[in-house]
Amino acid sequence: MLLGYARVSTVDQNLDAQFAALVAAGVNPARIYTDKASGAKADRPGLAELMRALREDDVIVIWRLDRLGRSLRELLELVSRIEAAGAGLRSLTETLDTTTPTGRLLFHLFGAIAEFERGLIRERTLVGLAAARERGSKPGRKPLLTGNRLAAVRTLWTNQSIPITDICKQFKVSRRTLYRELGPREGM
Repeated sequence: MLLGYARVSTVDQNLDAQFAALVAAGVNPARIYTDKASGAKADRPGLAELMRALREDDVIVIWRLDRLGRSLRELLELVSRIEAAGAGLRSLTETLDTTTPTGRLLFHLFGAIAEFERGLIRERTLVGLAAARERGSKPGRKPLLTGNRLAAVRTLWTNQSIPITDICKQFKVSRRTLYRELGPREGM
């Protein structure tokens, strides 16, 4: 049986083009599962329902691979789950079909290339961070408490009658940030 999946990133977008492409590919409109949520969101009820409905020999049809998952890692995990259920995946735009030996090979080649690319990106990032440190730069997020703000927080910190929660609210920082910057509070 053909099962369809369509997703748009925001509620302002509509699913009409994807829906029409899936129906044209032979998917029964009653068997199309949809989500209106970012692909980065882990909670996609339409996808979860589709995966629960998936049976052996079913084929999930999607308009494009990026509608199913945002990253290749996520796609590989989903395809592994689909294959474990004895089902397949067909992408209309990329003309990729994991129900055929060639389609499975191509999909796994994409996965291997993506893993290689992730490794290269990680390596370049680490080299870039090391070079920035050698130049005296401090990569990463800027500290929330510096200069006058840090001095004011230190003053409040020493006053035991002021609750830590109040200091956090006033300076819009977490307890963890206070403890990291100031250490343990005297008398605690």
